[in-house]
Amino acid sequence: MNGYYPDWSGWYLAPEDVDYTKFDVIDFAFALPTSSYGLEFTQDDSSDLLTRLVTLAHAAGKRVKLSIGGWTGSTYFSTICASSSARKTFVKNILAAYNSYNLDGIDIDWEYPELRAALPNGALISLATQVWPFADSNGRPMTDVSGFAAVIDWILIMNYDVWGSSSTPGPNAPLSNACGNSTQPLANAYAAVASWTAAGMPANQITLGVPAYGYLQMSSASSLIQRRGGVSPRDKLPHRKANLQAQEQKRASYVTVYNDGGGTSDGQVMFEELVSQGALTKDSSGEYVGAGGFVREWDGCSSTIVTYDDPQSMSLKAQFALQAGLRGCNVFSMDGDWTGSAWPLTDAVRSGMGL
Repeated sequence: MNGYYPDWSGWYLAPEDVDYTKFDVIDFAFALPTSSYGLEFTQDDSSDLLTRLVTLAHAAGKRVKLSIGGWTGSTYFSTICASSSARKTFVKNILAAYNSYNLDGIDIDWEYPELRAALPNGALISLATQVWPFADSNGRPMTDVSGFAAVIDWILIMNYDVWGSSSTPGPNAPLSNACGNSTQPLANAYAAVASWTAAGMPANQITLGVPAYGYLQMSSASSLIQRRGGVSPRDKLPHRKANLQAQEQKRASYVTVYNDGGGTSDGQVMFEELVSQGALTKDSSGEYVGAGGFVREWDGCSSTIVTYDDPQSMSLKAQFALQAGLRGCNVFSMDGDWTGSAWPLTDAVRSGMGL
């Protein structure tokens, strides 16, 4: 069981608040490549957070990798990888960070043998990947990635962001194309694992990325866009309960959900924010259900809620990882799960994998 610790959430989830018994490897996100082939952090306290995280994780017998790149941090990867000398400088700077922070490995989106040669024996190297194999020189998914498998420990399949925030929404992290009518039939956990293993990546060198976040939508749609043909009654979108005659009386009980405190426009919302803002609550059986005028809607075709994941859907993904012989699962990111006193998504993943 692995998890990403994001440095931008240190104010909310301090290294001292992490329950290290629940994780085997933690990825500290993110260090960004620079134009001079070095590494930099974007937060003023990143170095301190990483130092504390490593110290506490090691005291608990757990390992920490430094994740390099990320959603907005890959600007200079192409330049760095364009020449041998640039790659060597970059690897030298990665090794310096590895030693400086007493790390246990590196998580990176670009990988070459000299990094394996530079890091000490036992250092972990992982790659965060798309749901299909790396593109070849023609832009098509590679049919043979065995060369990568030989120099890395594992890949993380980022089975999320399949659909983002949109007026025509779809599932964020589909488990499968269970209804056989998806417009992106290769963008789900089942198909992703099949694509990578067929290209030569052993199942035990694959971890499945599982999201602790979903997407908010401004939409009047009544079905998911990824469905071809008819729509199952199970595919209705979550909606506010409407009763026009009683609307004024009930208005005070409605809640408005914001993503990232209203500070961004990408529509991402953490699971814990759905709970803390009152859109989700636990019922008498301990299950998370809609609240504040919101309704939980299950999409039987993708095995997710529309459009986020909860303990039920996370458990199904973990059960698949176990059945497929994968190395494990990696949650992105830990702060989206931690509710201040519990880890409901992580617990569900661990249970699904039999941990």
